[in-house]
Amino acid sequence: MELNYNRLELRGTAADAPVLSHVNHGCAFYRFTLWVPRLSGQTDKLPVIVPRSLLLLTPVQPGDTVHITGQLRSFNNKSGQGSRLVISVFAQTLVRQEGETLNRIWLSGVLCKQPVLRRTPLGREICDMILAVNRRYGRADYLPCIAWGKVAAKIAEMQVGDRLTLEGRVQSRTYTKLLESGSEERTAFEVSIMQLL
Repeated sequence: MELNYNRLELRGTAADAPVLSHVNHGCAFYRFTLWVPRLSGQTDKLPVIVPRSLLLLTPVQPGDTVHITGQLRSFNNKSGQGSRLVISVFAQTLVRQEGETLNRIWLSGVLCKQPVLRRTPLGREICDMILAVNRRYGRADYLPCIAWGKVAAKIAEMQVGDRLTLEGRVQSRTYTKLLESGSEERTAFEVSIMQLL
């Protein structure tokens, strides 16, 4: 696997119709939410960005089962509105395709923040980290990752700048953010590491 590798494969259900997200260099990009059920019964609700050219070939309607390949991307939101690090799936292929749900990602990058090892209330080890994966034109994606058990313990021994190559899945989780004006429910996106490669 080459350095700075970022590839994902998803199959799930479109939760809503694509709406215009932004225009970049004359190309329009649309956003929709993909629901990908887990074996546990929970559903990951993942934001997908898709170029208009793909939607012209494969129009997406709510309820369609679609297969996507692409990358997990990050964007540093400097507007002051919402989360600072915005994570989304960037679709490079999109087809309507029935079949079992899929949620797999392969990444290779470097640790850009010291991994933090902690324990759940039930005593299970968990490790949080941020992986920097370079892409073309001097850009990089900063992707939050989480690992459990033996994998978490191994990653916790690594240092900033160490290379990490992994296979996992993209997950969403909701949490409550306490604000001066009260509390607000938010959604975070991260890569749950299954194994190191």
